[in-house]
Amino acid sequence: MTDDALRNEFARDFKRLIDAMNAGTFAEQTPLMKRLEAHLGGNPSTMPIVAEEFEAYEHPNVQVALDALFGPKSGRTVDLVGIAMQNKRWGQMTFSDLLASTGPWGRLAEGPVDYTNFELEGDRVIACVQFGLFIVSDGAKRYGVYVGGPPNPQMGPRVRLRVEVIAGDRDVAVAFLREMKAAMAERNVYRGQVISVAPEQFGVLSLVKFHKLPKIARDDIVLPEGALERVDRHAIAFSEHASALTKAGRSLHRGVLMYGPPGTGKTLTVMYLAGRMTGRTVILMSGPSMGWIGRIGQFVRDLAPATIVVEDVDMIAQERGLPGQQAHPLLFELMNQMDGLAEDIDVLFILTTNRPDILEPALAARPGRVDLAVELPVPDASGRARLLKLYARGLDLDGVRLENYVEPTEGASPAYIKELLRRAALIATIETGGAKIRDAHMRQAMEELSAGGELAKRIVGFGTSAYLPPAPSVGPMRPAGYPVSAVTITRDAKKT
Repeated sequence: MTDDALRNEFARDFKRLIDAMNAGTFAEQTPLMKRLEAHLGGNPSTMPIVAEEFEAYEHPNVQVALDALFGPKSGRTVDLVGIAMQNKRWGQMTFSDLLASTGPWGRLAEGPVDYTNFELEGDRVIACVQFGLFIVSDGAKRYGVYVGGPPNPQMGPRVRLRVEVIAGDRDVAVAFLREMKAAMAERNVYRGQVISVAPEQFGVLSLVKFHKLPKIARDDIVLPEGALERVDRHAIAFSEHASALTKAGRSLHRGVLMYGPPGTGKTLTVMYLAGRMTGRTVILMSGPSMGWIGRIGQFVRDLAPATIVVEDVDMIAQERGLPGQQAHPLLFELMNQMDGLAEDIDVLFILTTNRPDILEPALAARPGRVDLAVELPVPDASGRARLLKLYARGLDLDGVRLENYVEPTEGASPAYIKELLRRAALIATIETGGAKIRDAHMRQAMEELSAGGELAKRIVGFGTSAYLPPAPSVGPMRPAGYPVSAVTITRDAKKT
């Protein structure tokens, strides 16, 4: 026999030896595998596994549901054990992978229980099981509930939280998952809160942020006569009669458009409404979160009654056909969501914009999408007088006659007047070490706010009354015969 033949035979024998050793090693059950087999009454690797996937933001809802179903009053006996595996957060492994005798995840072995913290409203933090196995006895039923992930979002857009149930009887697993989802809906941690959503890398929505809005009293808002009352009636009184309206066959989802120059009170009015609408979920959408509008429907169905606030809606809802402008795909998503909700779901859309003249008419002028359009203009003399008194509350005015500042602030927004009083108080404190505000401080504050010319004044909300350009029937900005936005037509508050 040649040397090459001897080497080949040795290699084949050595491979058979290694294969035999590996087969023997993997055939040996781990303590956790033995325990699971004894608990389930059979070989776990051949039993059915029923799985559900959830978005990352649902993780706290899964946890509160498991806490309720496995709590002391549940009648179940539950033991939570951890899983030992390499690179847990860098792969989407399934429970079947862990049960396999061979494969990239190795054998099912006990390790530490992994948790991840989620910050909820206020200072509340919930520790959610990220990788762990619940071994459950429920009367005569025996099953295991595996929670896995979500792993690192950099792994791609399919990053999900997995809950998998293993049982000898598949119906037991299906029934538990149905019970868990019902508990999630009942105990949803986002319901009744003020939240915003933020997609992370790859467009994966994994962050829901809670907000605590300041309480805004009715007297803190200065709007044209009747404007706030119309918004209040459409937003709040509508919901108070939801049952009667549903019986009458009326749709409960509706839209309010608030438009006007920057700083005229749109955001303040939203905060006022949020404070009045106790028990409703308020979802704030602006900037990057607008990219998630297409998926807001299911979120809202789970959290209704709800209010969706889309600030600066003109960013995605510019009028189709304007020269140089293409329809934004999110415009169609928004309109689909406003149209697609069930008639009996109490959802209020509040849209705000500084540029109503460029809004898409199909959004702004169609009942069922926007049913009420309210202008929030810069305040008139009476409004400015009220605002000066409002923002001077608590200040020590030394010889300052607020009525003398009504005319000089013509064209100013409420935000400008608020900043004027704040700046005057700051100057007085720095210069005198006290808080007595004199006319000299007011004049200096006005000078500082206007430093930098017209652009600077507009930035702080001064001189914005001419924000709305005319809508000519011909000209470079609007082709001849092009339809004028209905929002422009109904600028008179009495006609909205």
